[in-house]
Amino acid sequence: MLLSSLDWSFIVLYFVVSLAIGAAVTRRAGQDSTEFFAAGKQMLWWLLGISMVATTFSTDTPNLVTDIVRRDGVAGNWNTNDLIFAISDEI
Repeated sequence: MLLSSLDWSFIVLYFVVSLAIGAAVTRRAGQDSTEFFAAGKQMLWWLLGISMVATTFSTDTPNLVTDIVRRDGVAGNWNTNDLIFAISDEI
């Protein structure tokens, strides 16, 4: 497969934009551990919820959930989610 110069320009643009966003966010996240781990506790509830749901679409999550349900039943999966909320409350 050969890429045209237009394809390469989009790839380079993507990496440049990604690096620019990373550099901008690094300055803010480096202030303290609360800023790094909890975004300064300034994120909206619905955005955190979407992020949590999106995490469950990871490739390894279905395997983990299947094992938890096999071992502990369906209630085991809810206990895992409760643990996430308990940890986030302490941050």
